[in-house]
Amino acid sequence: MKSYSPEQIRNIVIVGSSGSGKTTLTESILYNCGIVHKRGTVLQKNTMSDYHPIEHHFEKSVFPSLMSVEVDDCKINFIDTPGMSDFVGGVAPAVSIVSTSLLVINSVQGVEAGTEVALRMLEENKKPIILAFNFLDHVDADYDKSLEEARELLGASKPTVVQFPIATGDGFDAIIDVLKMKMYKYDGKGGREVLDIPEELKAKADELHNALVEKAAENDENLMELYFDKGTLTEDEMRQGIKLGMRDNTLCPVFCFSAEKDMGVARLVEFMKNIVPSPNDVPLRPELNGNTPTRDPQSPASIFIYKTDIEQHVGEVTYFKVVSGTVSEGLNLVNTTNDTKERLSQLFVVHGKHREKIDKLQAGDIGATVKLKNSKVSHTLCEKGIDYKFEEIHFPTPLYTVAIRAENESEDEKMGECLSKLSNEDPTFVVEHSKELKQILVHCRGEHHLSVLKWYFENIFDMPIVISEPRIAYRETITKVAQSDYRHKKQSGGAGQFGEVHLIIEPYEEGMPDPTTYKVNGKDMKVSLRGKEEHPLPWGGKLVFCNCIVGGAIDARFLPAILKGIMEKMEDGPLTGSYARDIRVCVYDGKMHTVDSNEISFKLAGKYAFSAAFKNAGPKILEPIYDLSVKVSSDKVGDVMGDLQTRRGLIMGMGSDYGYEKLEAKVPLSEVGNYSTALSSLTQGRGVFSMAFSNYEKVPGELQDELIKKHEAEYGE
Repeated sequence: MKSYSPEQIRNIVIVGSSGSGKTTLTESILYNCGIVHKRGTVLQKNTMSDYHPIEHHFEKSVFPSLMSVEVDDCKINFIDTPGMSDFVGGVAPAVSIVSTSLLVINSVQGVEAGTEVALRMLEENKKPIILAFNFLDHVDADYDKSLEEARELLGASKPTVVQFPIATGDGFDAIIDVLKMKMYKYDGKGGREVLDIPEELKAKADELHNALVEKAAENDENLMELYFDKGTLTEDEMRQGIKLGMRDNTLCPVFCFSAEKDMGVARLVEFMKNIVPSPNDVPLRPELNGNTPTRDPQSPASIFIYKTDIEQHVGEVTYFKVVSGTVSEGLNLVNTTNDTKERLSQLFVVHGKHREKIDKLQAGDIGATVKLKNSKVSHTLCEKGIDYKFEEIHFPTPLYTVAIRAENESEDEKMGECLSKLSNEDPTFVVEHSKELKQILVHCRGEHHLSVLKWYFENIFDMPIVISEPRIAYRETITKVAQSDYRHKKQSGGAGQFGEVHLIIEPYEEGMPDPTTYKVNGKDMKVSLRGKEEHPLPWGGKLVFCNCIVGGAIDARFLPAILKGIMEKMEDGPLTGSYARDIRVCVYDGKMHTVDSNEISFKLAGKYAFSAAFKNAGPKILEPIYDLSVKVSSDKVGDVMGDLQTRRGLIMGMGSDYGYEKLEAKVPLSEVGNYSTALSSLTQGRGVFSMAFSNYEKVPGELQDELIKKHEAEYGE
């Protein structure tokens, strides 16, 4: 394949619900463009795009696949993407680097959950949309109903018919094209005829043609003047108006086809070659350092990495878009994200599982290379002396969290390396080493997404792992004043250990007055503040440590040790081992020994005195509360609200957003561990949600008792 200039390139992402026929469409495009001579099928597991063993296992797309084809003197890069919402992390990078999208709709199922998820991502990224209705040859196909559902989803005025079928089901063999004003008739064996529109359909075709002309003319004043003067537009003028309407997101051209029988696919490719904007027609990816790159082939070269892939016998394959200039084989580049050097030892154009070597790629093109050492997704590479850094890809937020550990503890380090590889390949796998929970957490999109991780460990890494529910990051605090003292004494020959600490603890609130008097065991106790230290805690809240010692009962040099002991217990709370917060401690008395007292003695005395006082100070466990935002269709609002209430959720408000009802609620984190699965079940996959930490609140009394008992059973009292 030769190198193409920016104006000759078209970049398109194929999106849609799982089962809409995206992979089969991709196979037909490759067949029509001469890349393959026999079309594969998903069932036979021999398609060009779904080539990963895991995709054969699940019989569905898991990763985005790049395809490059030549049409006349034009190169079209297609990216076939997964349809399941759990794998939307593969859709995000593909959408971010193309100029146009092809939204495939199953004419049997109509607008599905995956259609809505894909559309939301396209709208967020402001990508032009071509609507393509597939499976029109299926006995249950309903083109009119599917088109009406698309109008409801996109807005009545956006979907603009370019093609409509004469019949659907077994009788589907012809399409009326109101841009060309011709009928395309197919023999079901790959052949087609271009015929005049039958008389009985002429009136309908004329009506839709006129609507298309009007819609095209609306997008440009000159076209509108021509339309008023002539009453119509030429085909080239209509193309210009359609391109502008797509760019401004006021027009979504509608096409229809059968990917499986290769009916309508060639005409769709022809339209995309003629209408889809080239890289020169769309803005460059935002550059963060204030530079102004250009697509001039002679300008400094830069690339942006949108995907990496692990392939057996090859290693890591890196997929990128050339943002500026021209890259060639053997070019040395600098990774401006991490300031390392890389060499493009080989360049490839890609046809799914096959790669074809090429000498150079120009701005706007998409390709691949191998054996980069330090470059990952969202990294920028450019020629030496050029400080370009392009905006990172915004990946969807993980919604599902599990704890993971190696079945064999000796393989923990190896497991960490494997998780790092998976996270680099799919950044929607977010790995967290939680010191607080003493667990390794994997945040992902849902149970199907998690099954990919399991498959890799079982089949690629050959490592047994254990997956469990993550612990909850509770907090502990107190609600009243309590006093305690503790003597640490140890004699084992020679110098011993001795330290005695008397202290009072109380709940801390910002702005509270310094301590002067306490009521302990029914008696007033005065304290004299000699010094105060405020310690903001990394996990939130404060520990305030007050020195109220008089008469030299404890030497000042032992106070840091007492504080250290108290802090240790704050990190390993007395009730459940959770972090403690918002406590004021007053050390007011104690004893020491001239020989046996040392730092370890007072650290232990302070730790155990604090622990004893804590349990008598009305201790409370606090649980993390999250703000939950749920978008659902109006008919599912009642079911979702009822489910949230069973999860101890508090509904905070309702509103509308892009045709959906939006529920705002506060829900304890412990109640939303499986929420992605539950919401999908309640809404047939159409509901979406996001969550963010809000605050900590006290857990109900019965739940606190359960948590304490569970902790004691697991770790001992």
